[in-house]
Amino acid sequence: MVTLQFLATWARERMRGTDRERGDVPGWVMVTVMTAILVVAILAVFEPQLKDAIGSALDSVTGSK
Repeated sequence: MVTLQFLATWARERMRGTDRERGDVPGWVMVTVMTAILVVAILAVFEPQLKDAIGSALDSVTGSK
């Protein structure tokens, strides 16, 4: 009987949209946007060094000089 009551309560909450496990969508959007801004800022500052490092790594793998 307890299981049936739990399922009924769960179904009622799902239909009302008060499910607490849905997550915080605006929070995730903010985290995603802030991460993208951080990546762009890092690339803007370290672009020449990253190009040199990647170029050197590719040259060492392919054997180019």
